[in-house]
Amino acid sequence: MSVLSDRLDNNPHLLSSDVEWIHALVSDWQLLSDLAFSDLVLWFPHTEDGVIAAQDRSYVALAQARPSTTQTLIHRDVVGDRIRADLKPMVERAWVAQVETNSSDQGQPSPGRMRVTAVPLVRPDAHGRPRTVAVITMHFSVSALRTPSRLELTYRRCAADLLSMAAEGAWPDSSHEFTGYSGAPRVGDGLLRLDAEGQITFASPNAVSALLRLGVNDTLEGRSLAGIGAELQRATGVVVDESQPLMLTGRRAMRAELEAHGAAVTLRSIPLRREGKRFAALVLCRDVTELRRRDKQLMSKDATIKEIHHRVKNNLQTVSALLRMQSRRMDSQEGREGLRRAMRRVETIAMVHNSLSQGLEDTVDVDELMRRQLRLAAEMAESDRTAVTELVGSFGQLPPDMVTPLALVLTEIVANAVEHGFSDDPEHKTIHVSLRVDRHTDAAGRQRLDIELTDDGVGLPQEGWEPGLGLQIVKTLVRGELSGSIAWDSSPAGTKVTLRAPILGSEERS
Repeated sequence: MSVLSDRLDNNPHLLSSDVEWIHALVSDWQLLSDLAFSDLVLWFPHTEDGVIAAQDRSYVALAQARPSTTQTLIHRDVVGDRIRADLKPMVERAWVAQVETNSSDQGQPSPGRMRVTAVPLVRPDAHGRPRTVAVITMHFSVSALRTPSRLELTYRRCAADLLSMAAEGAWPDSSHEFTGYSGAPRVGDGLLRLDAEGQITFASPNAVSALLRLGVNDTLEGRSLAGIGAELQRATGVVVDESQPLMLTGRRAMRAELEAHGAAVTLRSIPLRREGKRFAALVLCRDVTELRRRDKQLMSKDATIKEIHHRVKNNLQTVSALLRMQSRRMDSQEGREGLRRAMRRVETIAMVHNSLSQGLEDTVDVDELMRRQLRLAAEMAESDRTAVTELVGSFGQLPPDMVTPLALVLTEIVANAVEHGFSDDPEHKTIHVSLRVDRHTDAAGRQRLDIELTDDGVGLPQEGWEPGLGLQIVKTLVRGELSGSIAWDSSPAGTKVTLRAPILGSEERS
């Protein structure tokens, strides 16, 4: 369990909504760190009683964020550490008095020209009374403050607005926006600041470049972002979500995507509020044109692969049907039997191929496939008698290149056991076939399958027995495709087949 969850979850002094909000803040506060050009550390009392009692109270770091817009000042990971003596008075004052506290206000030294600000995070309790649930310390370099550019000033202004909302528990608002969204735009990708009417008051260079890809050539500042979205919609004819204007005017925290002229830009809006009233908004934008192009290529390739698999499966079924039709037209019992066995092998390959084509992963869970294959092999081989099959153990995950030859081998062995395992006694109407599988790992980490397939049939002939075509195929597959070994042990009580094969990837097997 992480330090954050360990300290917060089931804490008797916090509401469940407080815990969820703090988790949401930590998942999204990289935005705040980038805008403020500062490292962030989240502090919380080191004991549960410390939340409400000041005696012997100390603090522990629950989370940490480093800015991507400037150099970090805290190179060591401090999560889980107790607070330093020089920081404790600031954090304690922020916790108790619920006011923002600076290191200069406390008369603290600034090692390496670093300034620290402690900001209390205040939320109402069950009775509506404000109480502190955590404290954020912001660590930034004083040298970074000299001759700031307009971009830096805007970033810091946005950070101050977000921090003010966070201190009141108003940001992030997880009820309107899922903050853990994967692939969301970040500050460095592009930032727009809107006023209360949705007019662009600032556009970072990367934001200008992103919208330029969409064909927006004019100056952005002073224009309506919703108007730009409407122009793109008219130019492309793309139908957009009806709620998109709410996002483009900064009225709602949400995400959307604009597409035009073969380019795509994803947007995320964050309304800025003061005392519950919206006065501005931040819009992060990211050029995802290449990502969308690759997504389309992958979708196209995936559709092509699925179509190929579908055609291969149909072709295998056609071959099986042709063999069945041909066997019905043959007068020779031996010929019909040969075609029937060939049909069984083709259907085995078709079933394995269909199972493999469902996932296309690097490894395949083959237990259910083998259970079906055992039942199918027994049903196809039996006539008026009954074969009962069972699988003991688990194959687990196997490489796809191993599944098809293994299924063919087991099908042939089971079919052979059912076809030749019954005695001449008419009362012998049931045969049991059991497949036991174990996985072993040696000291070098190499894995191996040990398979035992037993039946309670009459066993193999004691003299003059020669394996037929089916068992010759089995030997060839085991040695050539599986790089394994196989042995038969027969007695009047039945037959046991032992198969051992290493679990190798396609590159090792080749």
